[in-house]
Amino acid sequence: MVDEPLWLLAAKTLVLIFLVITFFAYMSLFERKIIGRAQARYGPNRVGPWGYLQPLADVVKLIFKEDFVPAGANRWLFQLAPVMSLVTAITALALIPFGDPVNVLGQDVNLVGIDVSISLLLVFALSGMGFYGLILGGWASGNKYSLLGSARTAAQLVSYEVAMGLSVVGVVLISQSLSLMDIVHAQQETVWYILLQPVGFAIFVITAVAETNRTPFDLPESESELVAGYMTEYGGLKFAMYMMAEYINMIVVSAIGATLFLGGFDGPWLPGWIWLVIKVLGMLFLFIWLRATLPRLRYDQLMRLGWKVLLPLATANLIITAIVIGIFFQN
Repeated sequence: MVDEPLWLLAAKTLVLIFLVITFFAYMSLFERKIIGRAQARYGPNRVGPWGYLQPLADVVKLIFKEDFVPAGANRWLFQLAPVMSLVTAITALALIPFGDPVNVLGQDVNLVGIDVSISLLLVFALSGMGFYGLILGGWASGNKYSLLGSARTAAQLVSYEVAMGLSVVGVVLISQSLSLMDIVHAQQETVWYILLQPVGFAIFVITAVAETNRTPFDLPESESELVAGYMTEYGGLKFAMYMMAEYINMIVVSAIGATLFLGGFDGPWLPGWIWLVIKVLGMLFLFIWLRATLPRLRYDQLMRLGWKVLLPLATANLIITAIVIGIFFQN
């Protein structure tokens, strides 16, 4: 890693925030276009050429919507909750390595915000903190549907976070590191870990969909049952923060999956950050495809899948990986 001056860190932070907001806006348009095609319709096509200015129109609409707090809500927690979800989501992106250091106008620049030896643990910690924003938002709204949504969020977090954590331990054992940068370099020297951990990758993808509350695991905000769950009482910019946090979390888990199992920024011919973006887009397309094709699970099916299928599979995969690595190192 290269030591960087404070002004460069601040510039990288501003660039990251700008790119994240822009990517979120067009990710939502990308999703609406794909789902429209899956349902034999066009999707957004009125604002700007081919509908490409629709995200800007949505932002303007949300800015001018009335900002209100329900009478029975806890005012401070109600306003704090969406900010907490958004900040933790953006912060997690700072831990994703986009490539090895490069030279820009004579200045060495790290293509990662923060590279620490336990970056994988920090990502999981920030993911857990982001869920507090959803839980607090539902509880502080003073609405029964919001409260049910926050309760479902807590249960879903407990049910799938364990399996997700176990699914990546095999990667940690193989690479002998918790640093995302070290894990990418280890794959550059050997093979992408999806070849060594196919079961772990499959479990990670399923639990990632559940962790981001996406279809078919969108029980915390299911419109047909809970109106919108923890977001029922939110509107305007606070609603936009929750939506932005959801999409940024999708980007984060996709980047983590690409880094742990698909070699991260490793790839021939093209710059590393382009390879990472291609892999992230591929995983994001999977999120959208699942939403367009699968129905929502019942709550008992959600719990059964997490505790009776994914958790035993993740545990068995970890045990087998540990045994194989132990035998390998002994030899």
